Amino acid sequence: MNEPLAIKLRPKKISDIIGQQHLVGHDKVLFNMVSHKKLFSMILYGKPGIGKTSIAMAIVEELELRYRLLNAVINNKKDFDIVLEEAKLYGGMVIIMDEIHRMNKDKQDLLLPYLESGLITLIGMTTSNPYHKINPAIRSRVQIFELKELTTEDTIKALERAVNSEYLDGIKIDPTGISYIASLAGGDVRFAYNLLEVAYYSANNYEVTMDILKNINSKPVFFHDKNEDGHYDVLSAFQKSIRGSDVQASLHYLARLIVAGDLDSIYRRMSVIAYEDIGLANPSMGPKVEAAIQACERLGLPEARIPLGTVVVELALSPKSNSAHIALDQAIHDIERGNTGNVPNHIKTSSKDYLYPHNYKNAYVKQQYLPDQIKDKKYYHPKLTSKYERMLADILHNIEKM
Repeated sequence: MNEPLAIKLRPKKISDIIGQQHLVGHDKVLFNMVSHKKLFSMILYGKPGIGKTSIAMAIVEELELRYRLLNAVINNKKDFDIVLEEAKLYGGMVIIMDEIHRMNKDKQDLLLPYLESGLITLIGMTTSNPYHKINPAIRSRVQIFELKELTTEDTIKALERAVNSEYLDGIKIDPTGISYIASLAGGDVRFAYNLLEVAYYSANNYEVTMDILKNINSKPVFFHDKNEDGHYDVLSAFQKSIRGSDVQASLHYLARLIVAGDLDSIYRRMSVIAYEDIGLANPSMGPKVEAAIQACERLGLPEARIPLGTVVVELALSPKSNSAHIALDQAIHDIERGNTGNVPNHIKTSSKDYLYPHNYKNAYVKQQYLPDQIKDKKYYHPKLTSKYERMLADILHNIEKM
């Protein structure tokens, strides 16, 4: 069988795992579990290529446990039935299940009683946050362990192990080439192994040069799946960086979204930011964001990056205020709780007692607008983070004095 290099190099023992020392390091939880020859059901979650399958396989092989590999999407209910019958026959089985967050209800219902009885020990793997994506019935029966991102140094260590293995006989690659692969991989060791293997078989006399590597792949990898947590994490980081006035981080996350080609998400998030986070501190940002979006739509990528960069810098460095939407949220909260009251008679449609402000000095006359029940309620509390809202605060103060 022509297995990929990543599978050939898969660790056989916990001590061979690269990275994840918070789990597999000496005296850490999985290290001690294996030392005590005891395994509990668990879910391993984290980005692709950082060692979920490697840890699962190292555990079962080091403990010499009977196991089966399943994929929640690919394997059907019949496959699950076969594994469960095998578990009954042998008195127990470890199921290593990839993409466990996609396991449908039929498979869950089938698995749960055996998980409860201990006949099945489950090692689930997912790139999605299990606290959001995994059925609570499964989640309550397992331990959840988060894997951390691998560093460039971790990836270099993995590549050096591959170069010195028996699987790339006669390979010639210098440290610069190894570092280049590691920098492209973005912490995904599987990607790094695959690129090294392709380069090895593409090279004359197995000499892997920078030219060969760049011809194969010159674009770095980063975890950004539009349908999964990685996408929403980047969008969240984008908004929080702008809200936090960190222009460098704002541009970084904007760049990630542009590389992913996701203009629609950028547009929506910028529009929200202009009103949620900047609001009355710089009210011109709403129209500016809309104008930038229209320019991007006319231009398309790659030119769209130019108006995007301009408007994101201004969003990040604008003064911030959430006073207006917080005020509205409090008003909505009152209404949802029934804290309303009747519209005062003098401002009802048919009233002859309404005082028309334009007939008075400065277009203002004192009269009650809120219902009697909440007539003294104050929703809007200005923030003084900008010249514009300080002006609004002065106007409000003068009105309240009158």
